[in-house]
Amino acid sequence: MLMPHGDGVLPRWAVTRWLVECAGEVPAEIRPSLVQGLYGSLPIFLGGVFNTILVSSIVATRLPKPAFLLWAALEVGLAALRLPLLIKGTRAAKSGGRAHIDLYILAAVCWAASVGYGCFITVLSGDWLAATLVVLSAAAMTGGVAFRNFAAPRLVTTMILLSLGPCAIAGVISGELIMLATAIQIPMYIYAMTHAAYRLNAMLVQTMRSERENGRRARHDTLTGLLNRAGLEEVVARRAGTTTGATLFYIDLDGFKAINDRLGHAAGDQLLVEVSDLMRQVTPATDVVARMGGDEFVILADETDAATARQTGQRLIDTLSSTSFLLNETAVTVGASVGIAIKLDAQSDFSTLLLEADRALYDAKLKGRSCAVLAPVTSPSLYLAADRGSDVQSSRSAAC
Repeated sequence: MLMPHGDGVLPRWAVTRWLVECAGEVPAEIRPSLVQGLYGSLPIFLGGVFNTILVSSIVATRLPKPAFLLWAALEVGLAALRLPLLIKGTRAAKSGGRAHIDLYILAAVCWAASVGYGCFITVLSGDWLAATLVVLSAAAMTGGVAFRNFAAPRLVTTMILLSLGPCAIAGVISGELIMLATAIQIPMYIYAMTHAAYRLNAMLVQTMRSERENGRRARHDTLTGLLNRAGLEEVVARRAGTTTGATLFYIDLDGFKAINDRLGHAAGDQLLVEVSDLMRQVTPATDVVARMGGDEFVILADETDAATARQTGQRLIDTLSSTSFLLNETAVTVGASVGIAIKLDAQSDFSTLLLEADRALYDAKLKGRSCAVLAPVTSPSLYLAADRGSDVQSSRSAAC
């Protein structure tokens, strides 16, 4: 399962990608959120860093030998490297910029290895007071690693092995009989913490899947898979300020109720699904298709030209009325009425645009259905320029 390199939050190196991968299939939309969780919070980070620097400094003071001085220097150096990476990564994750996640993960692994190094040399030193302090500190640190980084259980496993594994090895090498217990206890502890990380990760992924699905259901029509009104409003809100104008087509199927009553609700639902698929096929990819409920649909397009909008509305009517749908082995056709409203500037309110299109749709039905009626454009001068040479019926322009 390869992660896309283009996302600023996801790692690029093969080893770091492997470390943050989860067991099982994880949707691509969830992966960035899982990786962002690795940054945790600054207080948690500072707590862990302070603890390891403090312990290594105490041991280096108690045992001022090159190996222990090197360990203390490693802890200070790694803290100085990881802190800027954490701050930059947290900001980048919020702003969508490129985070140095590969270096951040590698530095975390090196930090775990430095703790393991400190455990190893301290246990072998024979200073059991210092060894007790170091091993207890390492055990506490691995607990924090497991519950802070369970979004990436492989990373958790690697860090725990590197930090606590050397304790068990040094215990056996030391020759002290009582230290042989570490060969049993530490592997069991490593297994327990790793297992907990994987369980927590599975729960996290399932929760995120559920949230994603609930969000999708809240924004999409359950029958057709099109956006619903809430989803359409969300799209409009995202586009606000990026486009100056838009055209909204409000479509109501003519004759749908008769088909639904004659062939049954299941056939009616099938017809709505097939009409939805047809609308998606005949509209540009940049347009947004939504179902407002019942047999009413909306298409949001970027165009703001009145003549083009009328032609598009009539083309939708012609396409629907000329298409035969097979329902319960019965071929049926369905018509459509279309109300069109044009927004010429970014300040126009979506609800007002929708209301105008709905009123135009009502006019289309009054004119005998299978009509495309254009509501008055917000700016009369622009409307007249776009519509010069055409007839204006009452306050709206109709194509029937």
